[in-house]
Amino acid sequence: MYHASMTSRVDSWIARALGNARLMRVPIGLYRVGLGFVFGRRLVMIEHLGRSSGQRRFVVVECVERFGDVVRVASGFGRRAQWYRNLAANEVAYLSIGFRRRIPATPRLLTQAESDLHLQEYAERHPVAWRHLENAMRLAAGGDPEILLVDFTC
Repeated sequence: MYHASMTSRVDSWIARALGNARLMRVPIGLYRVGLGFVFGRRLVMIEHLGRSSGQRRFVVVECVERFGDVVRVASGFGRRAQWYRNLAANEVAYLSIGFRRRIPATPRLLTQAESDLHLQEYAERHPVAWRHLENAMRLAAGGDPEILLVDFTC
């Protein structure tokens, strides 16, 4: 019982953090001043262009997987995420990950079926992380989340 209660508290805390725009923007400042390496290779900052304004925008998300010259990330809010919508509109992206900064990258938005397949694989490799992520996203989204993946080729 204690374990389930603790998991519930962790998931609630993560969901609240995801809903706090100020808190979610803190890593961006660290990446922009060259300190993104403190997050290792687990997080990645995506620089993209606003679809209407054309202005540079930034978001930090979890790196789900890396293979070869591809970095795979998850849009926990699916098509509703502004960064996802911006990439869909103009396909302009630069990545900062670890010590590497502003790497030109070509995004590919995976379909829901592709995303589901890769997320199932992720869940099998990282069951605890997936359980927390999925529960937190369910709480933040107010129901079943639409989680879509994006592959960036650098």
